[in-house]
Amino acid sequence: MLNSFIRKIKLAFGDKEIRFRILFLVGALAAFRILASVPIPGVDRAALASFFSNNQFFGLLNIFSGGGLARLSVVMLGVGPYITASIIMQLGTIIFPQLKQAYFEEGEAGRAKFVEWSRLLTIPIAVLQSIGFLVLLESQHVIMNLGILAFVSNVMIVAAGSMLLMWIGELVTEFGIGNGVSLIILAGILARVPASISQTVFAAGAATSIAANIPTYGAFLVLALAMIYAVVVVSDAERSIPIAYARAVRGAALSQGAATYLPIRLLQAGVIPIIFALSLLLVPQMALSMLSAAHISFASGVATWYTAFLSNPWQYGSLYFALVVLFTYFYTAVTFEPHRVAENLQKTGAFVPGVRPGGETERYIGNVVNRVTLPGAVFLGFIAVAPSIIQGLTGITTLVLGGTALLIAVQVALDLAQKIEAQVSLREY
Repeated sequence: MLNSFIRKIKLAFGDKEIRFRILFLVGALAAFRILASVPIPGVDRAALASFFSNNQFFGLLNIFSGGGLARLSVVMLGVGPYITASIIMQLGTIIFPQLKQAYFEEGEAGRAKFVEWSRLLTIPIAVLQSIGFLVLLESQHVIMNLGILAFVSNVMIVAAGSMLLMWIGELVTEFGIGNGVSLIILAGILARVPASISQTVFAAGAATSIAANIPTYGAFLVLALAMIYAVVVVSDAERSIPIAYARAVRGAALSQGAATYLPIRLLQAGVIPIIFALSLLLVPQMALSMLSAAHISFASGVATWYTAFLSNPWQYGSLYFALVVLFTYFYTAVTFEPHRVAENLQKTGAFVPGVRPGGETERYIGNVVNRVTLPGAVFLGFIAVAPSIIQGLTGITTLVLGGTALLIAVQVALDLAQKIEAQVSLREY
């Protein structure tokens, strides 16, 4: 196996096109990390460090900015506005028939139109988020009050930085390997790991404390490896529904119908339910914080209560788990339509053995999807709340990698490995 791996590495870097794609990916991610280190004007470093140490909300949003939010860099929003726009467009397919037709029925041209609309929607979302963050940070004295002109300049810089990252991500998708937006998020997550390890290990401050906590650190390492293994196994798990094709009569010849299967993935919705649940939990806190910054009296009391609610790991974890399970079923219902699958099978002369085509096939596939979605939803919920459970049991808050970040990192890394493997296999044959 090792010889095969080395041979594939040599083949990958020996092929001119694959080498170009890999180097383009590395260069694009390097440019992203450089941009994430360039701060916007007027940042108070000491106030910024104090603000982030006491705010769980911005710590979670920092995942999607690749650490740029913690530095208030020019790309502090990361690809968050583009992800938000994509989610809104996905939900829009339920409400607007034109979006549904473009996304599901018009093929590549429809998908291109869908992506274009997502890009256009990203612009106002990036501007609104920029204004909201900067107003909040100015009220907390993290950013100095530089006047209207400087404020507008910062809004334009931050919004443009988010659009630039979206463009870099799409270039990686086209000229590199893998999904560019996902790889930008992965690069940001991995870039935070060394600092998180240092913070976790040296939080106590004394060498004797570090030595005393070695068993705890070892247990965390074993738990992290077990979670990574579980994510890998569950990400590849699927339920296969057998599909057969009717026999075809051509003249005097009778050809045997082919047989295949319909894969139903255990994690059909991917990480989208976690992103939905995070948005529903954290956006109210952001809105309440902005209203409090505007000195609206009732908002201050509600914001204090909501912050205290989210600070309790058991309360926050229970609500987060329930929302993840709920959104897993919701998003699966949006993206996987048993009626459409059953209709396509009937049109192509395919059927599920022992099940009548049409309505019975639709109900059968729907029941299978519902049964398969349950363990996938529970697993997603457990991975999402695992850091809250550990925090509640141990009191340790400086975890190296949260459940959300771990799930995203593993799934994106698996997708990248599969894309590289596909490129190499194509050259082998």
